[in-house]
Amino acid sequence: MKKNVLVTGGAGFIGSHVVGHCMKMGYNVVALDDLSGGFEDHIPAGAVFVKGSITDHALISKLFDEYRFEYVYHLAAYAAEGLSHFIRRYNYNTNLVGSINLVNESVKYKVKCFVFTSSIAVYGKGQLPMTEEMKPEPEDPYGVSKYAVEMDLEAAHKMFGLNYVVFRPHNVYGENQNIGDKYRNVIGIFMNQIMQGKQLTVFGDGTQTRAFSYIDDVAIPIAKSVGMPEAYNKVFNIGADKPYTVNELATVVCKEFGVSPDINYLSARNEVLHAYSDHTRAHSVFGAPTGIGLEEGIARMAAWAKKVGARQGQEFSNIEITEKLPDGWGINPR
Repeated sequence: MKKNVLVTGGAGFIGSHVVGHCMKMGYNVVALDDLSGGFEDHIPAGAVFVKGSITDHALISKLFDEYRFEYVYHLAAYAAEGLSHFIRRYNYNTNLVGSINLVNESVKYKVKCFVFTSSIAVYGKGQLPMTEEMKPEPEDPYGVSKYAVEMDLEAAHKMFGLNYVVFRPHNVYGENQNIGDKYRNVIGIFMNQIMQGKQLTVFGDGTQTRAFSYIDDVAIPIAKSVGMPEAYNKVFNIGADKPYTVNELATVVCKEFGVSPDINYLSARNEVLHAYSDHTRAHSVFGAPTGIGLEEGIARMAAWAKKVGARQGQEFSNIEITEKLPDGWGINPR
């Protein structure tokens, strides 16, 4: 009999890829998503789609009771680090309280492993490259919420024996990304702006660095981790090794679309300027990455983006704090 697994955020970018890999591994997959940032047509055929939120405790309880999940892959989140300063209540309710709903049910129904997608946002301005041994010091509410869930999983393991695997990915890109989201995922933002004939927007001078991670280097280890007991109850940085400046990234993306970089530099926002991590631990457990570099990964994503076309920019309509809100983000304060 096939094992039932839950993938939260299953219509989202990383989640839809995890759903696909889980199905290839022979699991019955329930994909839960509220479609606030995902798309139902991204979910591979054969998965059970449930539209709903991880904040809906009654729904979560019903799903666990009905399907008795063997494994839980928790990817649902509102992952906008910069915006999280200005939507604190929404951030914590979605990313923290929603996660605890899943942890509670996983304990009750004896889930064998809970896989959590965290973020290198937990590190803050740590020494580079960031390693799992470093003490997390998150600098934004998004990172705070992610680290809180990590700590709760550790506590649930010690108290109830719930096994977990934590992944800390960074700047993931590729097919199925929501390129209409103007608050996160700079590669998708750049591609959408180019296809709309707009200037690229960069906060600051573009010298900030990130290691941009192609989706296969993230989704595949996440999916297969439940079958690797040596990964249980550990934290793994995951993603690309080589950092690039945002200016360098803009050049690569523009080249793929056959245009010259035309950048509108906006006021710098409060963000970590340089962020990339060490992946020695992940490589020792999950093996070497795919070897897909930035140029090839951008080419693959660009081919997909050209097929789906530009998307209308999506505004976040429930801004809670407007003080120090970055240029272009000020809408409908609560």
